Formats: sequence, C-alpha cells, structure tokens
Amino acid sequence: MVLLAILAALTFWLDRVIESGARDIVGPSRSDPDYIVQNISARTLDETGKTRHTLNAAKMVHYPDDDSTLLTQPKLVSYGAVQAPVTITANQGVVSSKGEHVYFQDNVRVARAPYENQSELIMRTSFLHVIPNENLAKTDRHVTIINDATVVTAVGLELNTESQELKLLSNVQSTYDPTKAPPRGGRR
Repeated sequence: MVLLAILAALTFWLDRVIESGARDIVGPSRSDPDYIVQNISARTLDETGKTRHTLNAAKMVHYPDDDSTLLTQPKLVSYGAVQAPVTITANQGVVSSKGEHVYFQDNVRVARAPYENQSELIMRTSFLHVIPNENLAKTDRHVTIINDATVVTAVGLELNTESQELKLLSNVQSTYDPTKAPPRGGRR
C-alpha cells in the first residue's frame, strides 16, 4: 500500500513538472518570435498631432522574452529638427522594449536634407544608437561625414537632430575643397 502511495505521489509530481515546463515553452519566457510582419510602417506623433518620427522596415520580428524587435532594412525619419528632416537607414536594426532605443547596424546611412543655404549632409558608419524621444544619435565606431565641399572622418560621434549639434569624439580629420563650396548666400 505504501509503495502504491509513493508511486501515485511521484506520478502527480512528474505531471506537475511536465505541465509547468510546457507552459514555459509557449509562455512569455520563450526566445522564439511571437509575430513577424512584412513591409511595416509606423508613425509617432507629438502632442499637437504632427508627425515626429516615421519608421519603415522590410521585415519586423518581435521577441516576447525581452520585448525587442528586429528590423530588416529599417528607415527612421525624424521630423523633430526645425530646419530639415533626418533619415537613418541600415541593413538591420533592433528596437528596444517600448521603442526607447533603436540600434542600427551594417551599412548605416544618416542623411540630413538640404535647407536654406546648407547642402545635404550624409554620414556613414557601421553602428548607430538612436534615442528617438531625445533626438539623439551616437556611435563609438568610425564615421565619415560628407557634404558639398567637406569630408570629415572620426571615431565616435554624438548628434542632436533637434539642435543640429554634432560632436565628434576622437581621431578627427577633415578635407575641405573650396571649389565645391556653394557660393555665399545660396546653394549650388
């Protein structure tokens, strides 16, 4: 009788262990994606209803274990700048939980549209950390920045897209070609 009671208790215990393990596999602690979306487009609005950011991607894969999102061919456009929008593209991107951080990697290109007498500004790097709500972008990697007449290379930068302030962190080198500069008072 005691042997049957022990066997029944062991069976009950094994059943509980197996059921709780099965719940973990399909529950929020799993590491496989819970949804995949092709050709996604999202928009963030400010308090007045004006578009603050747009985010497009060829593919989006969401992971519930850390609420992160993997993007293929992401394109983020920030309209926070008073002068001109800033567009960031890359081969891949990762969006953190709640979208507070976006990490662009592989063939990252940042383009500030031309405005007034300023030419288009292009920046290239291999990795860029963007904090959209603060209008900040930063990297600790090699960067190349190009406009009509200037090529600048550096290691590391911090960019505020709202104020258009760009801080280069180290190993800064620059080349300026006055023959390619726009005439004073206007763009070429």
